[in-house]
Amino acid sequence: QVQLVESGGGLVQAGDSLRLSCAASGRTFRGSIMGWFRQAQGKEREFVAAITWTYENTYYADFVKGRFTISRDNAKNTVNLQMNSLKLEDTAVYYCASRPGGSVYAYNGYNYWGQGTQVTVSS
Repeated sequence: QVQLVESGGGLVQAGDSLRLSCAASGRTFRGSIMGWFRQAQGKEREFVAAITWTYENTYYADFVKGRFTISRDNAKNTVNLQMNSLKLEDTAVYYCASRPGGSVYAYNGYNYWGQGTQVTVSS
């Protein structure tokens, strides 16, 4: 059974940093795409970042480029999202997701999802 479990969310001030982790288990993720999405209250879920498990190609939404970094730890089977210079508008529930291939940006192609972790940025 595939499980994706996010951790690391919390309440921070604008300008602070947070590191989210996604622990993946239940299958080999070699060849998979691992993505981070977020959903703010009243808004649609949106793509944040993604990484290909095998070659570690990375992809970012424009609004996080230069601030967020996605990485994966093969030994620990985790995917991390380092978030720096957090802004009020980064407040959302952040989800980890996995898909076997295809477009990294489209959330409806991801077939495994974690339960989400809340990130709240205050002024």
